[in-house]
Amino acid sequence: MIRNVVLVRLPDPSEQPDPAAREHARAELEAGLAGIAALRLPGQLDVRVGLDAGLRAGGWSAAITSDWVDEAAYRAYDVDPEHQEYRAQIVAVSTDVARVQFEA
Repeated sequence: MIRNVVLVRLPDPSEQPDPAAREHARAELEAGLAGIAALRLPGQLDVRVGLDAGLRAGGWSAAITSDWVDEAAYRAYDVDPEHQEYRAQIVAVSTDVARVQFEA
Protein backbone atom coordinates (compact mmCIF):
# COMPACT_ATOMS: atom_id res chain seq x y z
CA MET A 1 0.00 0.00 0.00
CA ILE A 2 1.19 3.52 -0.79
CA ARG A 3 0.25 6.31 1.61
CA ASN A 4 0.36 9.84 0.20
CA VAL A 5 0.61 12.72 2.68
CA VAL A 6 0.32 16.36 1.62
CA LEU A 7 0.67 19.40 3.89
CA VAL A 8 -0.45 22.85 2.77
CA ARG A 9 0.34 26.24 4.25
CA LEU A 10 -1.67 29.38 3.52
CA PRO A 11 0.05 32.78 3.72
CA ASP A 12 0.66 34.11 7.20
CA PRO A 13 -1.67 37.03 8.04
CA SER A 14 1.39 39.30 8.08
CA GLU A 15 2.08 38.28 4.46
CA GLN A 16 -1.57 38.73 3.46
CA PRO A 17 -2.99 41.51 5.65
CA ASP A 18 -6.15 41.98 3.55
CA PRO A 19 -8.96 40.01 5.27
CA ALA A 20 -10.82 39.54 1.98
CA ALA A 21 -7.72 38.00 0.37
CA ARG A 22 -7.28 35.67 3.35
CA GLU A 23 -10.92 34.58 3.14
CA HIS A 24 -10.60 34.00 -0.59
CA ALA A 25 -7.49 31.85 -0.08
CA ARG A 26 -9.20 29.81 2.62
CA ALA A 27 -12.32 29.33 0.49
CA GLU A 28 -10.22 28.17 -2.47
CA LEU A 29 -8.29 25.80 -0.22
CA GLU A 30 -11.51 24.35 1.20
CA ALA A 31 -13.00 23.92 -2.28
CA GLY A 32 -9.87 22.15 -3.51
CA LEU A 33 -9.82 19.88 -0.47
CA ALA A 34 -13.49 19.02 -0.96
CA GLY A 35 -12.82 18.15 -4.59
CA ILE A 36 -9.96 15.84 -3.69
CA ALA A 37 -12.04 14.22 -0.94
CA ALA A 38 -14.81 13.50 -3.46
CA LEU A 39 -12.57 11.78 -6.02
CA ARG A 40 -13.14 8.06 -6.43
CA LEU A 41 -10.42 6.47 -8.51
CA PRO A 42 -9.33 2.88 -9.21
CA GLY A 43 -7.04 1.52 -6.52
CA GLN A 44 -8.00 4.16 -3.96
CA LEU A 45 -8.41 2.75 -0.47
CA ASP A 46 -9.01 5.90 1.56
CA VAL A 47 -8.75 9.67 1.42
CA ARG A 48 -8.89 12.17 4.28
CA VAL A 49 -8.65 15.94 4.15
CA GLY A 50 -8.78 18.47 6.96
CA LEU A 51 -7.96 21.95 8.10
CA ASP A 52 -5.55 22.42 10.99
CA ALA A 53 -7.36 22.30 14.33
CA GLY A 54 -4.99 24.91 15.74
CA LEU A 55 -3.99 22.80 18.72
CA ARG A 56 -0.31 23.73 18.42
CA ALA A 57 1.44 26.82 17.14
CA GLY A 58 3.40 26.55 13.91
CA GLY A 59 1.20 23.95 12.25
CA TRP A 60 0.37 23.75 8.59
CA SER A 61 -3.01 24.99 7.34
CA ALA A 62 -4.35 21.69 6.01
CA ALA A 63 -3.48 18.09 5.27
CA ILE A 64 -4.47 15.42 2.79
CA THR A 65 -3.81 11.72 3.25
CA SER A 66 -4.71 9.12 0.67
CA ASP A 67 -4.03 5.40 0.54
CA TRP A 68 -3.53 3.46 -2.70
CA VAL A 69 -3.32 -0.26 -3.31
CA ASP A 70 0.03 0.09 -5.06
CA GLU A 71 2.43 2.43 -6.82
CA ALA A 72 0.57 2.16 -10.13
CA ALA A 73 -2.70 3.32 -8.54
CA TYR A 74 -0.93 6.25 -6.88
CA ARG A 75 0.77 7.24 -10.14
CA ALA A 76 -2.58 7.15 -11.97
CA TYR A 77 -4.07 9.45 -9.29
CA ASP A 78 -1.08 11.76 -9.51
CA VAL A 79 -1.74 12.46 -13.21
CA ASP A 80 -5.56 12.29 -13.12
CA PRO A 81 -6.91 15.45 -14.83
CA GLU A 82 -9.56 16.16 -12.18
CA HIS A 83 -6.99 15.72 -9.40
CA GLN A 84 -4.69 18.10 -11.29
CA GLU A 85 -7.43 20.78 -11.30
CA TYR A 86 -7.94 20.55 -7.52
CA ARG A 87 -4.19 20.42 -6.92
CA ALA A 88 -3.69 23.59 -8.97
CA GLN A 89 -6.49 25.33 -7.07
CA ILE A 90 -4.80 24.53 -3.74
CA VAL A 91 -1.27 25.37 -4.89
CA ALA A 92 -2.42 28.72 -6.30
CA VAL A 93 -3.35 30.02 -2.83
CA SER A 94 -0.60 28.29 -0.83
CA THR A 95 2.83 29.50 0.20
CA ASP A 96 4.16 25.99 0.85
CA VAL A 97 3.19 22.46 -0.08
CA ALA A 98 5.02 19.40 1.29
CA ARG A 99 4.49 15.88 0.01
CA VAL A 100 5.65 12.41 0.90
CA GLN A 101 4.66 8.97 -0.33
CA PHE A 102 5.66 5.86 1.55
CA GLU A 103 4.89 2.18 1.71
CA ALA A 104 2.64 1.42 4.63
